[in-house]
Amino acid sequence: MTSPETVIWLQERTPLGILSSGVLDAIAQVIEETVFPAATNLITEGATPEALYILQQGQLESQTSNQKNPSGTCGFLPGAIILLKELLLDELTPSTITTVTECQLWVISATKFNSLVAQYPEIAQVFSRLLAQELAQVTSALGYEQERAVALRPYLVTKAQRGIVGTSRYAVRLREQIREAASNGKSVEIFGEPGLEKDNIAALIHYGSPKRREPIIKVNCGILQTSGMDLFGRAGGKPGLLEWVESGTIVFNNIQELPPELLPSVTQLLKTGKYTPVTRSGEPAAEPLPCKARVIIVSEKTQSDIEKCVANIIKVPPLRVRKTDIQAQVEYYTSLYIRGKSLRKPHITPEALRRLQSYDFPGNLKELKNLVERAIVQIGEGRELTEEIFWSAQTQKKQLRLNLLNAYPGLRKFLRSPWWPDRINYGFTVVGFAVIIAILFIGPQTRDRNFVLNFFWAWWWPLSLFLFPFLGRIWCSVCPFMIYGEITQKLSLWLFPRKLQSWPRQKAEKWGGWFLFGLFTLIFLWEELWDLQNTAYLSACLLLLITAGAMIFSAIFERRFWCRYLCPIGGMNGLFAKLSMTELRAQQGICSASCTTYQCYKGGPEKGEGMETNGCPLYSHPAQLQDNKDCVLCMTCLKACPHRSVELNLRPPAIELWTTHTPHSYEVALLFLLLGGVYLHRLPELQAWLDLPLDLTAFWPHLGFSVVTLIIPTATIFGAYGLMHLTQFGRKPRPFLALTYGYLPLVLGGNLAHYLRLGLGEGGRILPVFFATFGLSGEQLPILVAHPAVIDFLQGFTLIFSVLCTIILTQKIARQPMRSLFWQHLAAIGLGISMWVIILS
Repeated sequence: MTSPETVIWLQERTPLGILSSGVLDAIAQVIEETVFPAATNLITEGATPEALYILQQGQLESQTSNQKNPSGTCGFLPGAIILLKELLLDELTPSTITTVTECQLWVISATKFNSLVAQYPEIAQVFSRLLAQELAQVTSALGYEQERAVALRPYLVTKAQRGIVGTSRYAVRLREQIREAASNGKSVEIFGEPGLEKDNIAALIHYGSPKRREPIIKVNCGILQTSGMDLFGRAGGKPGLLEWVESGTIVFNNIQELPPELLPSVTQLLKTGKYTPVTRSGEPAAEPLPCKARVIIVSEKTQSDIEKCVANIIKVPPLRVRKTDIQAQVEYYTSLYIRGKSLRKPHITPEALRRLQSYDFPGNLKELKNLVERAIVQIGEGRELTEEIFWSAQTQKKQLRLNLLNAYPGLRKFLRSPWWPDRINYGFTVVGFAVIIAILFIGPQTRDRNFVLNFFWAWWWPLSLFLFPFLGRIWCSVCPFMIYGEITQKLSLWLFPRKLQSWPRQKAEKWGGWFLFGLFTLIFLWEELWDLQNTAYLSACLLLLITAGAMIFSAIFERRFWCRYLCPIGGMNGLFAKLSMTELRAQQGICSASCTTYQCYKGGPEKGEGMETNGCPLYSHPAQLQDNKDCVLCMTCLKACPHRSVELNLRPPAIELWTTHTPHSYEVALLFLLLGGVYLHRLPELQAWLDLPLDLTAFWPHLGFSVVTLIIPTATIFGAYGLMHLTQFGRKPRPFLALTYGYLPLVLGGNLAHYLRLGLGEGGRILPVFFATFGLSGEQLPILVAHPAVIDFLQGFTLIFSVLCTIILTQKIARQPMRSLFWQHLAAIGLGISMWVIILS
């Protein structure tokens, strides 16, 4: 390049262009053109400058070891003058300069440059002016930064508190989402329940992104001006937060509290990346400005308008589904608190941890943190955080229940022993049932001479009905029907090795209840029309038919399919078990936090305290049970659980019917059938009361009267509900299915009152009847029979108590004033009176 061209290039492309042409010509005369390959150290930090360099082509980069001088790390483009200040002020080089690409540089040795400075003082004067301009620019930039810092200071988020604690799949997934959002630099919506510290997740995203050196601010949407001036700024006036934050991150906290006037503007910001400054009234609208900042939305619920505009959506899981992480969270909060207070770390007992894991934490992480800190303060100099320290973690549901297994350790030992129920079933029930069937077939056929028939109708029915309010479906745990079903299942697999079929759950849930309802209807009619109560071989046939159903379905399906869905006796037991004051459940927190094998449900080998089992025979998980219908109290889950999660609770009777219960139409149909059964068992008394000229010895009149008797109580209840609808005057009653369960105490009480006469009047004659069964005389043997007046008293008391319980339970279910349920209560009282008339007659 010739000298005139060099002068022109220096004038146009370098800061030396302010020098006169003569000085530039003199500089051009001493320039030496040199080419340096890429990755060459041109200048070493801390060395004496040897030359002045002017970059003509290529790219240079400087690196400095001085952390206090970040400006020392920069790049150079063509036209840059290197080491000018150092040569004029006789300073050492401040950084190491390396060629990034192959570079062509003009080099003026230090000796020649110093000669030029001495010959042309204008060079030093121009340098002074350059320094003054640079100082003015720095002062202006510093003033801007100070104003920016003042504007952003109230909103700054200085750091993220911590990462995501825990190892659950929810925690792992959340960490993945945070990493993904941090890397792609796009807008984010974070939503979840209160107390989940979602703003901290926003900080984690920012500080994990390439923009971590830029500021992050958090704006509470509830305090934003409706005009949006503090957010968007005023056109031609004061900047807004979006302009001040520049390339940083802005977090809109609690977007659900955003003034409705600002929602379109924020939506536009997310869609287009632009915002419009606010203008005064009467002024034309300002031009939209680009937003360099990343936008993060934080809310308690996902916002439909916002959701469509953001690239990353993160749903933060509540703590109640992350029970596995509670232990890690407690350890973290404990360590955090004791470090700040210089305390000794306490030990958390397993019982305390289980208590925390059984609690749902509506306040999520914030509630857990406060609970841990308060517990540490409470123990003072103590070294253990015990279960009692975390007293506030006990829910109202827990307060209404007493775990009998903890209160009576001997009961736990017995229920986990081989005696319950296996040794009872396979050591006694199997043989006893076969003997019973044989005696029913070959022994005397009337109840007063066959002790098995006496036992079945005068002992089993009253006792089972009496036990329902106390122990639910406990009869099913020693039921002979299913014992023979299990034996059939094992034998069939031994003879014909195969895989049993899985349960058709959807069809069974839909039709199983109606199947057992139909079967129970046929049993009721058969019992009444053929006098099963006083015909031994027919009672044996009934027992064998139910046993055959259990055996057939056990040979086809795995576990106790018949017992859960199809057994008519099991259906009745499950319905009445809802009234029980005991329940078998598991602590959901412990199950979700500690259990990975689901041995109580699936079965498995011995593990810790848990024994080897085949799993729940009814495929019910104790932590997921909503009522007692699908629990037969076999205690398989208690034996299998290695975490002591299973509880046998004493609770308020029938509490599930007004709390967690889900009504089913087939259960209501069965309830109506059992209610009609009370009247069906008293057909002669009912006929006499109504003075009907019917011949009950004839089959068809007997059948017709039986069917009508089963229907009339149901019609009474339907009529009462219809009158409720007519007299509500705008107040809508609870759904019919839900309210009908209120009659359950009356149905149980009516059946119990009916069988009390058999139990108290004939049950005590079991010894003479036993001898009569084998043709022996037992007339001199003792009997224990209640006086008729005592029986009447107990029957009347049972009916009155049942009506009162029905009224109370209906009120609990309906949660409405008593006057709104007048017709339903009147129907219950009317049914109770009618039962009094036909049973106590």
